[in-house]
Amino acid sequence: MAQGEVLEFEEYVRTRQDALLRSARRLVPDPVDAQDLLQTALVRTYGRWDGIADKRLADAYLRRVMINTRTEWWRARKLEEVPTEQLPDASVDDATEQHADRALLMDVMKVLAPKQRSVVVLRHWEQMSTEETAAALGMSAGTVKSTLHRALARLREELESRDLGARALEREERERCAA
Repeated sequence: MAQGEVLEFEEYVRTRQDALLRSARRLVPDPVDAQDLLQTALVRTYGRWDGIADKRLADAYLRRVMINTRTEWWRARKLEEVPTEQLPDASVDDATEQHADRALLMDVMKVLAPKQRSVVVLRHWEQMSTEETAAALGMSAGTVKSTLHRALARLREELESRDLGARALEREERERCAA
């Protein structure tokens, strides 16, 4: 790899390391494992850096490398069984409410226009800055801010209307049962 490409890679890592670490944290729960995952992905990407023609896609490339690496680690893990006299209590967390919240969020996001949805996802899910979001979507920072403001207001309205509708249904059900 040429010296210029090495410097370009180093600059890329310096400017994007926080966002890439956040992506790694979404893939593995342990912060130390997330750092290891990112470092492994960076080492693998360094060897292929000159092959990435469009450097604007480097984040996507690195995320894919992290996903593939995490999958390799998962497949290579050793499952160790430890014999014991007594079986431990098996408690299972009920994730029903979490799944319901996620389903509601995905459903509510459908009321947004595609541009609004993109801005909300990049700013709040990917935790990109306003400027990064503007660059990614090819719009000005002011447009990102106003689009985000309108999108969040629309989401609040939709959630409130659904909440009011659910309360009305509950009230009708109680009245029907009382009658």
